[in-house]
Amino acid sequence: MSTNFLENIKMASKTLSANKLRSGLTMLGVIIGNASVIAMVAVGQGGQKYITQQFESLGTNVLFVFPGVEQRGPQAGVVQANSLVLADAEAIALEVPAVTEVAPEKSERTLVTYYDRETQVNITGTTPEYPSVRDAQVARGEFFNFLDVKTGDRVAVLGSDTAQTLFGTQNPLEQKIRIRNLSFRVIGVMEEKGASLGQNQDEVIFIPITVMANQISGQESNQSSPTLQSIAVAAKNPDNSSAAQYQITNLLRLRHNILKGEDDFSVRSQQDLMATADRVTNILVLVLGATAGISLVVGGIGIMNIMLVSVVERTQEIGLRKALGATGNDILIQFTIEAIILATIGGFIGIGLGVGGTVIIAALSPLEAIVSSQAIVVAMTVSGAIGLIFGVVPARNAAQLDPIIALRS
Repeated sequence: MSTNFLENIKMASKTLSANKLRSGLTMLGVIIGNASVIAMVAVGQGGQKYITQQFESLGTNVLFVFPGVEQRGPQAGVVQANSLVLADAEAIALEVPAVTEVAPEKSERTLVTYYDRETQVNITGTTPEYPSVRDAQVARGEFFNFLDVKTGDRVAVLGSDTAQTLFGTQNPLEQKIRIRNLSFRVIGVMEEKGASLGQNQDEVIFIPITVMANQISGQESNQSSPTLQSIAVAAKNPDNSSAAQYQITNLLRLRHNILKGEDDFSVRSQQDLMATADRVTNILVLVLGATAGISLVVGGIGIMNIMLVSVVERTQEIGLRKALGATGNDILIQFTIEAIILATIGGFIGIGLGVGGTVIIAALSPLEAIVSSQAIVVAMTVSGAIGLIFGVVPARNAAQLDPIIALRS
């Protein structure tokens, strides 16, 4: 039995090698299918990891408090309002035990100049806790301190891209820049952080929150405390930020006199944001993999079509083999083996092209090259199954040929 099986493999291999062009065209669909599955799943998983890294770059164990009402459904999002003020941030820092540090933020994009050089950047007013809360490091100089905030000193800390644009190779420390025609002294430059969620974190200037509110953006006339665009909060327990989220929500409800109805703020933990992103990217990976998998089925149909044509072309060969004593089972096994060989070889070539394509995509984009072993195993298993399933129909047709009719034809 094993000898006959080996003979069938040898015969199938010789037949395929004798018709290289037809064999290559038959494998083409499987090659493209496997390469697509590997590359698409790798792109999806690389995108998933990239998004996770973007959230982590915002700071570890961070909660974000935003002003406005959070809506769900077709109009999901946050309706912005001036409901969050600096006094809220100060109250969170003092009265929430599950919190370690708080960094209020108020930003505005405006023109910044240094002699004849100018650039549009985000001016962010904040407090000295910002670097530790948002996991940001000062590369040169220092961040401003509490005295600078209290006295309203016009000091600035530049993002790395802003420093490069305004000063080039020149040392920016102790130089004077102008924001809204006000002179600011540069006291520090931040380390490079890159882009996060479509926003360049290095194209920014940090100034004291009091200076931002009173001298740059201006304070709303109906507010006793400067309004904020967000409050970043570092939770004390990294494994249970829900406690901090609960305490912050209760405190702000009391401060804003919200007894019933919708909150005029929203508190989102980093875990919530990452969980939402994971759900979206998991669906993306599934859709990409399923879309690429369709091409595998198309490749299987191609194998079946070519094998059916091959049966017609090799009618005399089949008749001669049957006349010499080959059984219908022998013919069935030979044609099935040919289909499996085509699918398997095409699968290996497709995997090689998929891995190569993944490496090229990673080199040309910020995505990391992630080749999933599970995707490779699934692709190869599906390739072999496709060869077996779609090779059965042509093999059965060949096995059922009458030897006399086959020889006459």
